[in-house]
Amino acid sequence: MTQNIEREFGWDDTIEKDGGGGFTLLPAGDYFFTVAKFERSRFAGSEKMPACNQAKLELTIHSPEHGDVTVFHNLFLHTKTEGLLSNFFSAIGQKRKGEPLRMNWQTVTGSKGKAKLGVRNYRSQGEDRSANEVKTFYSYEEAFPGGQVPSQSYQQPPAQPYQQQQPPAQTYQPQQGYQQPPQQGYQQQQHQPPFPPAQGQGGWQQGKF
Repeated sequence: MTQNIEREFGWDDTIEKDGGGGFTLLPAGDYFFTVAKFERSRFAGSEKMPACNQAKLELTIHSPEHGDVTVFHNLFLHTKTEGLLSNFFSAIGQKRKGEPLRMNWQTVTGSKGKAKLGVRNYRSQGEDRSANEVKTFYSYEEAFPGGQVPSQSYQQPPAQPYQQQQPPAQTYQPQQGYQQPPQQGYQQQQHQPPFPPAQGQGGWQQGKF
């Protein structure tokens, strides 16, 4: 039996084992998600968006067919994108429609919700590529009506989570206004949707900036 011993590489060592099998591109549609990671950053500014604080999110998208897939998403802390910030915080159960909210970033990691994913095509290093992007977030009340967990759940495939490649940053393009559905009563405590048992670490789709 060959024993696999972990060790540190020297600068001139020889490597042999290949990397992972790339990334998984999910079909456009609605998916439950968990915020796996959050990072405070700074956006340098562009022609359409002034310099401002930037939140880089790493979302673990839960797909019944493909397992857990990582998608990156950026939030810009500016009045021009205030509606998009409200859209996100409504999705994770922090904000109620029509009421002000002091953004609590300390509780973002681990939050759960539901999002609509799309597929963005772009060109990088002379090649045509595609990546998933968040089109919009559903309000927490719409994702989990009445605060009740959906009756059906799925079993996650045994494959390990895939991490999508980040497409190159693009200039800011305003997104379409989010139409938030009528709320059915605010649930202060977040309920856990039927996510599959954790089988590996969850992996943010780069925004259009």
